[in-house]
Amino acid sequence: MTSHAKHLHRRAAQRLLAFAMLAFAMSVARAAAATGPLIDLSNAVIVSASNAPGLERKAVQMLIEEVAKRTRLRWKRATSLPTNDAPVIVVGNAASLNSFPETRTPAGATRVRPEGYRIWIERAARPVVWVAGDDSRGELFGVGRLLRALQIEPQKISLPADFHADTAPQTALRGHQLGYRPKCNSYDGWTVAMWEQYIRDLAVFGCNAIELIPPRSDDASDSPHFPLPQMEMMIEMSRLANDYGLDVWIWYPAMDANYTDPKTVEFALQEWGEVFSKLPRVNAVFVPGGDPGHTQPKALFDLLEKQTANLHRFHPKAQMWVSPQSFNSAWMQEFFELMRREPVWLTGIVYGPQVRISLPQLRAGLPARYPIRDYPDITHSRHCQFPVPDWDLAFAMTEGRESINPRPRAMASIHRLTHTNTSGFITYSEGCNDDVNKAVWSALGWDRDADVSAILLDYGRYFISAAHAEAFAEGLLMLEKNWTGPLWRNEPVEQTLRHFQALERESMPQERLNWRFQQALYRAYYDAYLRRRLLYESELEEQALATLRDAAKSGSMAVIRDAERILARATREPVAAELRARVFELAAALFQSIRMQLSVSRYGAIALERGANLDAIDVRLNSRTWLLKQFEIIATLSNETERRARLMEIANRQDPGLDGFYDDLGDPEKSPHLVRGAGPAADPAFLESSLASFIRNSLPDWPVPWWHWAEALYDRPLQLRYTGLDTAARYRIRVVYGREGRATKIRLMANDSTEIHPYLDRPFELLEFEVPQATTRSGNLTLSWTQEPGAGGNGRGCQVAEVWLIKEGK
Repeated sequence: MTSHAKHLHRRAAQRLLAFAMLAFAMSVARAAAATGPLIDLSNAVIVSASNAPGLERKAVQMLIEEVAKRTRLRWKRATSLPTNDAPVIVVGNAASLNSFPETRTPAGATRVRPEGYRIWIERAARPVVWVAGDDSRGELFGVGRLLRALQIEPQKISLPADFHADTAPQTALRGHQLGYRPKCNSYDGWTVAMWEQYIRDLAVFGCNAIELIPPRSDDASDSPHFPLPQMEMMIEMSRLANDYGLDVWIWYPAMDANYTDPKTVEFALQEWGEVFSKLPRVNAVFVPGGDPGHTQPKALFDLLEKQTANLHRFHPKAQMWVSPQSFNSAWMQEFFELMRREPVWLTGIVYGPQVRISLPQLRAGLPARYPIRDYPDITHSRHCQFPVPDWDLAFAMTEGRESINPRPRAMASIHRLTHTNTSGFITYSEGCNDDVNKAVWSALGWDRDADVSAILLDYGRYFISAAHAEAFAEGLLMLEKNWTGPLWRNEPVEQTLRHFQALERESMPQERLNWRFQQALYRAYYDAYLRRRLLYESELEEQALATLRDAAKSGSMAVIRDAERILARATREPVAAELRARVFELAAALFQSIRMQLSVSRYGAIALERGANLDAIDVRLNSRTWLLKQFEIIATLSNETERRARLMEIANRQDPGLDGFYDDLGDPEKSPHLVRGAGPAADPAFLESSLASFIRNSLPDWPVPWWHWAEALYDRPLQLRYTGLDTAARYRIRVVYGREGRATKIRLMANDSTEIHPYLDRPFELLEFEVPQATTRSGNLTLSWTQEPGAGGNGRGCQVAEVWLIKEGK
């Protein structure tokens, strides 16, 4: 880094630190101002009926234990109002509470709403907090709401004097998938006690269902982290959900190869039946059409009709649901034909990742009697249903697909776009990396108009501390903004780090041991380390390329040696070592606290792609390995003129020449001709929009622009649009295609009428084609790429990395 750059960097850091400290101080002041009068509940007594049902007793137990964990105060429990002046919290259903003296039922309390509750405060001789559930679940969720509102600190518990609630959920089904399997980073190390805590945590934010995964799925059958075998843990998780009155779903993929074979069907009936028979509670089974499993709809429906009868042997009221995931266009048509027959054994349809049509299109194609359950992917950041829009390449190559990913505002936007066509949701999740997103979905499932900042404030208050609730909530929003726009000029990443470092200094030891706090710190340090390294390595590459342009003066071999020395500084003189060290410390803390496996070698993660981003923290962020390889080739040439020419080609490889055009399509800032479509605000699944996508896992010796590309899904074209072309000139196109899913062929058309090349395999090379002059005579040109139509699966394959439109002359 040059001395001038270092000076600018220091100045920017100083400004960011000052701004962060001011913002933090303002947030603390706002929190203090918002507190208002409080009721002291430190020595409260919890009262519930002596004959309370099991779920009500579980709700009271949860209230007492969760407060005790945070305060070291354990509320006493009684079955009648105490005679002394101790404050009281009464928990029960609306009918039973009328038997207690001092009850003054609020207006409208005779309404009975599924899962609804009311909370109000009476202040006569003593404060009495009433938590009245409209039903048993309402009592549980009322207790959860009270827990989120309490101002808790060591040895003290208080509640805003004006607190009240009168509410019921707007969405009937609000759940999350909890897969105890090796693929789900961290979950495979959880004990029964840890699962009970997490199920409680989900219920506090309004979750009323969990989805389990059977022992046989698209995963290994064992994990070095398992405290119990999969079937035993599945039984325990079903029991826990039943204890808390939550619905139990099973995500049950049809994994066998041929369900037209009677022997295969018989095996599947026996295998599934054994699982159903062992579970205390099953409310529904969801069978995905694909990802995994790949069975033609007619054979799948025949199997599931039999499996529904099999399910009802053990759980007579359980439902059967199916999704058209991964179906190609022919299978999708067959699926709709089967649905028009209205099978009586089928309860509803699930809409999830890899469904090739939109949710409104699916709704329009189904008989009205079948509800749709949403299955939104809230856990992945790339190569997924809802990728981070225009995610910076540096993040994609390091933090990866299953990173710690609080995206509260994005999740709220997605929820509000999808809820009108569904009866509810159970989210697709593969670990606790998406914990913030779960809370947001649960809360919005309860109240679609809930303010995201208020949800995060509850999250910070309940899970971190009342003192740091607002600052932590602000920090989560800042982490989401870290992933917005190009990283190299996203200076607020440094502000986010300062914000969390201030929280770190102010936090109590108990907070530093809190895994949710550790996750946020990990992201803040990782993001900032990555940005500093990106700036450093990008500058080194620019210096190296500038050196190559001196080949005519200094000689080819001399500039190669100089460029090699410059590039080597990335590893010989690394930047921000203190941030990197803190990331490693936090990774160790997360393995201890929540069994989070952020490394394959250190913590036994199943694979790099499965959340082990500690192993990718030093992935190169420039083209140095490709450059070194080119230098090695050029050094073997005997002709100095040829060596200099090749070096100039490398130094100027993106130059399209006079009046030409260049697009690095994976980089939003370098793809001005890309037709983007509706965009993520209206189309977060990118079914009608272009999106940035990336190479998976390890990086070959390629230049950086080949690591990412623009992509269109399924049958949608990927388009570039040019205006202001020379009407008398001839042009040729140079193109590099994306490197994922190479089995898919791709075709290029000009102006939707002239074929530039037919469907062809995407070869591992740079291609050039003549552009017919007739297509540019108007001064405008649209280039359209399409993959072979009708594809199923994930729909990926129409991928273009780089395009040069080169003017050849008149």
